Amino acid sequence: MPNRPAIQRHEWFAVAVAVVYFFCVLAAYYVLRPVRDQLSAAVGSTALPLFYLSTFIATISLTPLYGALVARYPRRVFVPVVYAFFIAGMIAFIPLFQLQDTIGPRLLGSVFFVWVSVFNLFVVAVFWSFMADLFDAEQAHRLFPVIALGGAAGAIAGPVLTKALNDVTGVPGLLIVSSLLLGVAIGCVFGLARWSKAHPVVGDERRDERIIGGSFIAGAIETLKSPLMRRMALLMLLGDAVGTVIYAFLIDYNGVANTTREARIDFSANIDLWVNVLQAVFQITATRVLMMRVGPSAALALDGIVKAVMLALFAVFGGAWIAVAAVVTRASAYGIFKPASDSLYTRVDAETRYKTKNFIDTSVWRFGDVVVNGSLNGLRLLGATSPMLALLTVVAAVSSASIGWKTAQLLDGGAARRRAP
Repeated sequence: MPNRPAIQRHEWFAVAVAVVYFFCVLAAYYVLRPVRDQLSAAVGSTALPLFYLSTFIATISLTPLYGALVARYPRRVFVPVVYAFFIAGMIAFIPLFQLQDTIGPRLLGSVFFVWVSVFNLFVVAVFWSFMADLFDAEQAHRLFPVIALGGAAGAIAGPVLTKALNDVTGVPGLLIVSSLLLGVAIGCVFGLARWSKAHPVVGDERRDERIIGGSFIAGAIETLKSPLMRRMALLMLLGDAVGTVIYAFLIDYNGVANTTREARIDFSANIDLWVNVLQAVFQITATRVLMMRVGPSAALALDGIVKAVMLALFAVFGGAWIAVAAVVTRASAYGIFKPASDSLYTRVDAETRYKTKNFIDTSVWRFGDVVVNGSLNGLRLLGATSPMLALLTVVAAVSSASIGWKTAQLLDGGAARRRAP
Protein backbone atom coordinates (compact mmCIF):
# COMPACT_ATOMS: atom_id res chain seq x y z
CA MET A 1 0.00 0.00 0.00
CA PRO A 2 1.35 3.45 -0.83
CA ASN A 3 2.80 5.44 2.05
CA ARG A 4 -0.04 7.85 2.80
CA PRO A 5 -0.96 9.82 5.92
CA ALA A 6 -3.08 7.88 8.38
CA ILE A 7 -5.75 10.59 8.05
CA GLN A 8 -5.75 13.03 5.14
CA ARG A 9 -6.83 16.65 5.53
CA HIS A 10 -10.28 16.28 3.97
CA GLU A 11 -10.99 13.18 6.10
CA TRP A 12 -10.46 14.72 9.53
CA PHE A 13 -14.03 15.96 9.93
CA ALA A 14 -15.54 12.60 8.92
CA VAL A 15 -13.20 10.64 11.20
CA ALA A 16 -13.89 12.94 14.18
CA VAL A 17 -17.66 12.70 13.72
CA ALA A 18 -17.47 8.93 13.16
CA VAL A 19 -15.44 8.55 16.37
CA VAL A 20 -18.09 10.48 18.33
CA TYR A 21 -20.83 8.49 16.60
CA PHE A 22 -19.31 5.12 17.53
CA PHE A 23 -18.55 6.38 21.05
CA CYS A 24 -22.23 7.17 21.56
CA VAL A 25 -23.46 3.90 20.04
CA LEU A 26 -21.29 1.67 22.22
CA ALA A 27 -21.64 3.80 25.36
CA ALA A 28 -25.43 3.58 24.94
CA TYR A 29 -25.16 -0.21 24.82
CA TYR A 30 -22.58 -0.69 27.57
CA VAL A 31 -24.58 1.45 29.99
CA LEU A 32 -27.24 -1.28 29.85
CA ARG A 33 -25.18 -4.43 29.27
CA PRO A 34 -24.21 -5.05 32.93
CA VAL A 35 -27.90 -4.92 33.88
CA ARG A 36 -28.65 -7.55 31.24
CA ASP A 37 -25.69 -9.73 32.20
CA GLN A 38 -26.51 -9.83 35.90
CA LEU A 39 -29.84 -11.41 34.94
CA SER A 40 -27.99 -14.14 33.05
CA ALA A 41 -25.75 -14.74 36.05
CA ALA A 42 -28.78 -14.96 38.35
CA VAL A 43 -30.47 -17.74 36.35
CA GLY A 44 -27.34 -19.54 35.10
CA SER A 45 -26.22 -20.59 31.62
CA THR A 46 -28.77 -23.42 31.40
CA ALA A 47 -31.48 -20.78 30.88
CA LEU A 48 -29.60 -19.07 28.05
CA PRO A 49 -31.06 -21.17 25.19
CA LEU A 50 -34.52 -19.76 25.97
CA PHE A 51 -33.15 -16.21 26.11
CA TYR A 52 -31.24 -16.69 22.86
CA LEU A 53 -34.22 -18.29 21.12
CA SER A 54 -36.41 -15.33 22.11
CA THR A 55 -33.73 -12.93 20.87
CA PHE A 56 -33.43 -14.83 17.59
CA ILE A 57 -37.20 -14.68 17.03
CA ALA A 58 -37.24 -10.94 17.76
CA THR A 59 -34.27 -10.41 15.42
CA ILE A 60 -35.73 -12.26 12.43
CA SER A 61 -39.02 -10.44 13.02
CA LEU A 62 -37.32 -7.03 12.79
CA THR A 63 -34.99 -7.92 9.90
CA PRO A 64 -37.72 -7.72 7.19
CA LEU A 65 -38.79 -4.30 8.52
CA TYR A 66 -35.21 -3.09 8.30
CA GLY A 67 -34.90 -4.57 4.81
CA ALA A 68 -38.03 -2.74 3.71
CA LEU A 69 -36.62 0.56 5.01
CA VAL A 70 -33.35 0.02 3.15
CA ALA A 71 -35.20 -0.87 -0.05
CA ARG A 72 -37.36 2.27 -0.05
CA TYR A 73 -35.33 5.12 1.44
CA PRO A 74 -31.80 6.59 1.09
CA ARG A 75 -29.32 5.95 3.88
CA ARG A 76 -29.70 9.49 5.32
CA VAL A 77 -33.30 8.50 6.14
CA PHE A 78 -33.26 4.84 7.17
CA VAL A 79 -30.15 4.99 9.40
CA PRO A 80 -31.64 7.67 11.75
CA VAL A 81 -35.00 5.84 11.74
CA VAL A 82 -33.33 2.70 13.13
CA TYR A 83 -31.82 4.66 16.03
CA ALA A 84 -35.07 6.54 16.68
CA PHE A 85 -36.88 3.19 16.93
CA PHE A 86 -34.54 1.99 19.67
CA ILE A 87 -34.76 5.30 21.52
CA ALA A 88 -38.54 4.91 21.59
CA GLY A 89 -38.17 1.38 22.92
CA MET A 90 -35.85 2.43 25.75
CA ILE A 91 -38.19 5.23 26.79
CA ALA A 92 -41.05 2.70 26.84
CA PHE A 93 -39.10 0.56 29.35
CA ILE A 94 -38.83 3.40 31.90
CA PRO A 95 -42.39 3.08 33.32
CA LEU A 96 -42.12 -0.71 33.12
CA PHE A 97 -39.10 -0.74 35.43
CA GLN A 98 -40.95 1.58 37.79
CA LEU A 99 -43.68 -1.11 37.92
CA GLN A 100 -41.31 -4.07 38.15
CA ASP A 101 -42.73 -5.25 41.49
CA THR A 102 -46.12 -5.60 39.80
CA ILE A 103 -44.86 -7.06 36.53
CA GLY A 104 -42.36 -9.39 38.18
CA PRO A 105 -38.58 -8.99 37.96
CA ARG A 106 -38.03 -12.29 36.13
CA LEU A 107 -40.54 -11.55 33.36
CA LEU A 108 -39.40 -7.94 32.96
CA GLY A 109 -35.76 -8.99 33.12
CA SER A 110 -36.26 -11.62 30.41
CA VAL A 111 -37.91 -9.12 28.07
CA PHE A 112 -35.16 -6.60 28.82
CA PHE A 113 -32.46 -9.20 28.02
CA VAL A 114 -34.00 -9.72 24.60
CA TRP A 115 -34.40 -5.99 23.95
CA VAL A 116 -30.80 -5.10 24.88
CA SER A 117 -29.45 -8.00 22.81
CA VAL A 118 -31.43 -6.96 19.71
CA PHE A 119 -30.53 -3.31 20.32
CA ASN A 120 -26.82 -4.15 20.31
CA LEU A 121 -27.03 -6.17 17.12
CA PHE A 122 -28.87 -3.59 15.04
CA VAL A 123 -27.24 -0.35 16.17
CA VAL A 124 -23.71 -1.68 15.75
CA ALA A 125 -24.44 -3.47 12.45
CA VAL A 126 -26.01 -0.32 11.01
CA PHE A 127 -23.02 1.76 12.16
CA TRP A 128 -20.48 -0.40 10.32
CA SER A 129 -22.69 -0.70 7.22
CA PHE A 130 -22.84 3.10 7.14
CA MET A 131 -19.05 3.37 7.54
CA ALA A 132 -18.48 0.86 4.73
CA ASP A 133 -20.73 3.01 2.54
CA LEU A 134 -18.90 6.28 3.33
CA PHE A 135 -15.37 5.12 2.52
CA ASP A 136 -13.59 3.02 -0.09
CA ALA A 137 -11.42 -0.01 0.70
CA GLU A 138 -8.15 1.94 0.91
CA GLN A 139 -9.71 4.44 3.32
CA ALA A 140 -11.19 1.62 5.38
CA HIS A 141 -7.77 0.07 5.97
CA ARG A 142 -6.43 3.41 7.22
CA LEU A 143 -9.45 4.81 9.02
CA PHE A 144 -11.46 1.93 10.49
CA PRO A 145 -8.92 1.14 13.26
CA VAL A 146 -8.96 4.85 14.22
CA ILE A 147 -12.76 5.06 14.13
CA ALA A 148 -12.99 1.88 16.19
CA LEU A 149 -11.17 3.72 19.00
CA GLY A 150 -14.29 5.83 19.46
CA GLY A 151 -16.23 2.65 20.13
CA ALA A 152 -13.57 1.47 22.57
CA ALA A 153 -13.79 4.76 24.47
CA GLY A 154 -17.59 4.53 24.54
CA ALA A 155 -17.41 0.94 25.69
CA ILE A 156 -15.18 2.07 28.57
CA ALA A 157 -17.40 5.04 29.44
CA GLY A 158 -20.55 2.91 29.44
CA PRO A 159 -19.72 0.58 32.36
CA VAL A 160 -18.13 3.50 34.24
CA LEU A 161 -21.46 5.36 33.97
CA THR A 162 -23.32 2.25 35.07
CA LYS A 163 -21.16 1.83 38.17
CA ALA A 164 -21.60 5.53 39.02
CA LEU A 165 -25.35 5.78 38.37
CA ASN A 166 -26.71 2.34 39.23
CA ASP A 167 -27.24 3.03 42.94
CA VAL A 168 -28.38 6.63 42.30
CA THR A 169 -30.86 6.42 39.42
CA GLY A 170 -31.50 2.72 38.99
CA VAL A 171 -32.31 1.21 35.61
CA PRO A 172 -34.73 4.03 34.55
CA GLY A 173 -31.91 6.59 34.80
CA LEU A 174 -29.60 4.35 32.79
CA LEU A 175 -32.26 4.09 30.07
CA ILE A 176 -32.47 7.88 29.85
CA VAL A 177 -28.68 8.20 29.54
CA SER A 178 -28.62 5.53 26.81
CA SER A 179 -31.41 7.30 24.90
CA LEU A 180 -29.57 10.64 25.01
CA LEU A 181 -26.42 9.02 23.65
CA LEU A 182 -28.34 7.56 20.72
CA GLY A 183 -29.82 11.00 20.07
CA VAL A 184 -26.29 12.38 19.64
CA ALA A 185 -25.54 9.46 17.27
CA ILE A 186 -28.44 10.56 15.04
CA GLY A 187 -26.92 14.03 14.83
CA CYS A 188 -23.62 12.45 13.76
CA VAL A 189 -25.39 10.56 10.96
CA PHE A 190 -26.67 13.83 9.49
CA GLY A 191 -23.20 15.40 9.76
CA LEU A 192 -21.56 12.47 7.96
CA ALA A 193 -24.23 12.49 5.25
CA ARG A 194 -23.39 16.13 4.50
CA TRP A 195 -19.63 15.35 4.43
CA SER A 196 -20.26 12.45 2.05
CA LYS A 197 -21.99 14.75 -0.43
CA ALA A 198 -18.89 16.94 -0.55
CA HIS A 199 -16.43 14.01 -0.60
CA PRO A 200 -18.12 11.06 -2.34
CA VAL A 201 -16.46 7.74 -3.10
CA VAL A 202 -14.78 8.04 -6.50
CA GLY A 203 -16.92 6.39 -9.16
CA ASP A 204 -20.05 6.32 -6.98
CA GLU A 205 -20.79 9.99 -6.42
CA ARG A 206 -24.52 9.62 -5.69
CA ARG A 207 -24.39 7.13 -2.82
CA ASP A 208 -26.08 9.53 -0.41
CA GLU A 209 -29.16 9.91 -2.60
CA ARG A 210 -29.28 6.33 -3.82
CA ILE A 211 -32.31 4.21 -3.00
CA ILE A 212 -31.09 0.62 -2.91
CA GLY A 213 -34.39 -1.06 -3.81
CA GLY A 214 -34.72 -4.82 -4.13
CA SER A 215 -36.43 -7.32 -1.88
CA PHE A 216 -36.58 -6.94 1.89
CA ILE A 217 -35.27 -10.53 2.21
CA ALA A 218 -32.41 -9.94 -0.22
CA GLY A 219 -29.88 -10.23 2.60
CA ALA A 220 -30.94 -13.79 3.45
CA ILE A 221 -31.00 -14.80 -0.24
CA GLU A 222 -27.56 -13.32 -0.95
CA THR A 223 -26.09 -15.03 2.13
CA LEU A 224 -27.23 -18.42 0.80
CA LYS A 225 -26.23 -18.00 -2.84
CA SER A 226 -22.97 -16.01 -2.63
CA PRO A 227 -19.78 -18.01 -1.83
CA LEU A 228 -18.22 -14.89 -0.32
CA MET A 229 -21.20 -14.16 1.92
CA ARG A 230 -21.37 -17.81 2.99
CA ARG A 231 -17.75 -17.44 4.10
CA MET A 232 -18.60 -14.27 5.99
CA ALA A 233 -21.55 -16.01 7.67
CA LEU A 234 -19.31 -18.94 8.62
CA LEU A 235 -16.75 -16.53 10.07
CA MET A 236 -19.54 -14.98 12.14
CA LEU A 237 -20.71 -18.40 13.38
CA LEU A 238 -17.20 -19.53 14.35
CA GLY A 239 -16.53 -16.32 16.25
CA ASP A 240 -19.93 -16.62 17.88
CA ALA A 241 -19.14 -20.19 18.98
CA VAL A 242 -16.10 -18.93 20.89
CA GLY A 243 -17.92 -15.95 22.39
CA THR A 244 -21.02 -17.91 23.41
CA VAL A 245 -19.09 -20.71 25.12
CA ILE A 246 -16.92 -18.26 27.06
CA TYR A 247 -19.96 -16.16 27.98
CA ALA A 248 -21.72 -19.25 29.39
CA PHE A 249 -18.68 -20.14 31.52
CA LEU A 250 -18.34 -16.54 32.67
CA ILE A 251 -21.94 -16.06 33.84
CA ASP A 252 -21.82 -19.36 35.73
CA TYR A 253 -18.68 -18.16 37.50
CA ASN A 254 -20.30 -14.78 38.21
CA GLY A 255 -23.39 -16.43 39.65
CA VAL A 256 -21.34 -18.62 42.01
CA ALA A 257 -18.80 -15.97 43.03
CA ASN A 258 -21.30 -13.11 43.54
CA THR A 259 -24.52 -13.69 45.41
CA THR A 260 -26.23 -10.27 45.19
CA ARG A 261 -27.62 -8.33 42.21
CA GLU A 262 -25.35 -5.36 42.95
CA ALA A 263 -22.24 -7.56 43.12
CA ARG A 264 -23.11 -9.30 39.85
CA ILE A 265 -23.68 -5.97 38.08
CA ASP A 266 -20.38 -4.66 39.46
CA PHE A 267 -18.52 -7.78 38.30
CA SER A 268 -20.03 -7.52 34.81
CA ALA A 269 -19.21 -3.81 34.62
CA ASN A 270 -15.60 -4.50 35.61
CA ILE A 271 -15.29 -7.18 32.92
CA ASP A 272 -16.68 -4.77 30.32
CA LEU A 273 -14.32 -2.04 31.48
CA TRP A 274 -11.19 -4.18 31.13
CA VAL A 275 -12.40 -5.65 27.84
CA ASN A 276 -12.68 -2.23 26.32
CA VAL A 277 -9.41 -0.92 27.70
CA LEU A 278 -7.64 -3.89 26.11
CA GLN A 279 -9.71 -3.46 22.94
CA ALA A 280 -8.34 0.08 22.59
CA VAL A 281 -4.80 -1.23 23.07
CA PHE A 282 -5.33 -3.80 20.31
CA GLN A 283 -6.72 -1.14 17.96
CA ILE A 284 -3.85 1.27 18.56
CA THR A 285 -1.16 -1.38 18.17
CA ALA A 286 -1.83 -4.65 16.33
CA THR A 287 -4.94 -3.83 14.32
CA ARG A 288 -3.80 -0.51 12.88
CA VAL A 289 -0.35 -1.83 11.94
CA LEU A 290 -1.66 -5.03 10.36
CA MET A 291 -4.48 -3.34 8.46
CA MET A 292 -2.21 -0.67 6.96
CA ARG A 293 0.82 -2.87 6.21
CA VAL A 294 -0.67 -6.28 5.42
CA GLY A 295 -4.43 -5.85 5.15
CA PRO A 296 -7.35 -7.50 6.95
CA SER A 297 -6.19 -11.09 6.33
CA ALA A 298 -3.47 -10.93 9.00
CA ALA A 299 -5.80 -9.28 11.53
CA LEU A 300 -8.49 -11.95 11.01
CA ALA A 301 -5.93 -14.72 11.45
CA LEU A 302 -4.47 -13.12 14.59
CA ASP A 303 -7.92 -12.90 16.19
CA GLY A 304 -8.47 -16.64 15.78
CA ILE A 305 -5.04 -17.46 17.18
CA VAL A 306 -5.57 -15.22 20.25
CA LYS A 307 -8.90 -16.93 20.98
CA ALA A 308 -7.44 -20.41 20.57
CA VAL A 309 -4.59 -19.67 23.00
CA MET A 310 -6.93 -18.22 25.66
CA LEU A 311 -9.32 -21.18 25.43
CA ALA A 312 -6.43 -23.63 25.76
CA LEU A 313 -5.17 -21.79 28.85
CA PHE A 314 -8.66 -21.87 30.38
CA ALA A 315 -8.79 -25.63 29.78
CA VAL A 316 -5.58 -25.92 31.81
CA PHE A 317 -6.21 -23.45 34.65
CA GLY A 318 -10.02 -23.25 34.87
CA GLY A 319 -11.79 -21.31 37.66
CA ALA A 320 -11.20 -17.57 37.77
CA TRP A 321 -9.11 -17.79 34.60
CA ILE A 322 -12.42 -17.50 32.72
CA ALA A 323 -12.47 -13.79 33.58
CA VAL A 324 -9.06 -13.34 31.88
CA ALA A 325 -10.12 -15.44 28.90
CA ALA A 326 -13.35 -13.44 28.54
CA VAL A 327 -11.53 -10.10 28.66
CA VAL A 328 -8.86 -11.04 26.09
CA THR A 329 -11.11 -12.89 23.62
CA ARG A 330 -13.87 -10.27 23.66
CA ALA A 331 -11.30 -7.48 23.29
CA SER A 332 -9.84 -9.33 20.31
CA ALA A 333 -13.28 -9.84 18.77
CA TYR A 334 -14.10 -6.13 18.85
CA GLY A 335 -10.62 -4.67 18.63
CA ILE A 336 -9.10 -6.91 15.94
CA PHE A 337 -11.75 -9.04 14.21
CA LYS A 338 -14.51 -6.46 13.83
CA PRO A 339 -12.57 -3.63 12.09
CA ALA A 340 -10.90 -6.19 9.80
CA SER A 341 -14.04 -8.10 8.83
CA ASP A 342 -16.14 -4.96 8.36
CA SER A 343 -13.51 -3.45 6.05
CA LEU A 344 -14.20 -6.31 3.63
CA TYR A 345 -17.68 -4.92 2.99
CA THR A 346 -16.25 -1.82 1.33
CA ARG A 347 -15.65 -4.03 -1.72
CA VAL A 348 -19.24 -5.17 -2.27
CA ASP A 349 -22.34 -3.42 -3.59
CA ALA A 350 -24.70 -1.28 -1.51
CA GLU A 351 -27.41 -3.92 -1.14
CA THR A 352 -24.86 -6.36 0.24
CA ARG A 353 -23.40 -3.74 2.58
CA TYR A 354 -26.72 -2.93 4.20
CA LYS A 355 -28.99 -5.95 3.74
CA THR A 356 -26.68 -8.97 3.63
CA LYS A 357 -24.26 -7.63 6.22
CA ASN A 358 -27.12 -6.77 8.54
CA PHE A 359 -28.65 -10.24 8.08
CA ILE A 360 -25.32 -11.90 8.92
CA ASP A 361 -24.58 -9.57 11.84
CA THR A 362 -28.04 -10.03 13.38
CA SER A 363 -30.02 -13.11 12.33
CA VAL A 364 -27.05 -15.40 11.62
CA TRP A 365 -25.37 -14.29 14.86
CA ARG A 366 -28.44 -14.99 16.98
CA PHE A 367 -29.07 -18.29 15.19
CA GLY A 368 -25.55 -19.23 16.18
CA ASP A 369 -26.28 -18.31 19.80
CA VAL A 370 -29.24 -20.69 19.88
CA VAL A 371 -27.39 -23.58 18.24
CA VAL A 372 -24.13 -23.19 20.17
CA ASN A 373 -25.72 -22.79 23.59
CA GLY A 374 -28.17 -25.63 22.99
CA SER A 375 -25.26 -27.85 21.91
CA LEU A 376 -23.27 -26.75 24.97
CA ASN A 377 -26.06 -27.85 27.32
CA GLY A 378 -26.46 -31.11 25.40
CA LEU A 379 -22.76 -31.93 25.68
CA ARG A 380 -22.86 -31.15 29.39
CA LEU A 381 -25.71 -33.63 29.82
CA LEU A 382 -23.54 -36.22 28.09
CA GLY A 383 -20.80 -35.61 30.66
CA ALA A 384 -18.54 -33.10 28.91
CA THR A 385 -16.50 -31.04 31.36
CA SER A 386 -15.58 -27.37 30.99
CA PRO A 387 -11.96 -28.16 29.94
CA MET A 388 -13.26 -30.57 27.29
CA LEU A 389 -15.70 -27.98 25.96
CA ALA A 390 -12.99 -25.32 25.92
CA LEU A 391 -10.63 -27.55 23.91
CA LEU A 392 -13.46 -28.35 21.48
CA THR A 393 -14.01 -24.63 20.97
CA VAL A 394 -10.31 -24.21 20.15
CA VAL A 395 -11.15 -25.94 16.86
CA ALA A 396 -13.65 -23.17 16.06
CA ALA A 397 -11.07 -20.49 16.86
CA VAL A 398 -8.38 -22.06 14.67
CA SER A 399 -10.89 -22.54 11.85
CA SER A 400 -11.85 -18.88 12.13
CA ALA A 401 -8.19 -17.86 11.72
CA SER A 402 -7.80 -20.02 8.60
CA ILE A 403 -11.06 -19.01 6.92
CA GLY A 404 -10.56 -15.33 7.76
CA TRP A 405 -7.10 -15.33 6.19
CA LYS A 406 -8.31 -17.09 3.02
CA THR A 407 -11.42 -14.91 2.63
CA ALA A 408 -9.48 -11.65 2.85
CA GLN A 409 -6.78 -12.99 0.51
CA LEU A 410 -9.48 -13.98 -1.99
CA LEU A 411 -10.92 -10.46 -1.93
CA ASP A 412 -7.46 -8.89 -2.21
CA GLY A 413 -6.75 -11.04 -5.25
CA GLY A 414 -10.03 -10.08 -6.87
CA ALA A 415 -9.41 -6.37 -6.24
CA ALA A 416 -5.91 -6.64 -7.74
CA ARG A 417 -7.29 -8.33 -10.87
CA ARG A 418 -9.89 -5.57 -11.29
CA ARG A 419 -7.17 -2.90 -11.03
CA ALA A 420 -4.95 -4.58 -13.62
CA PRO A 421 -5.04 -3.09 -17.17
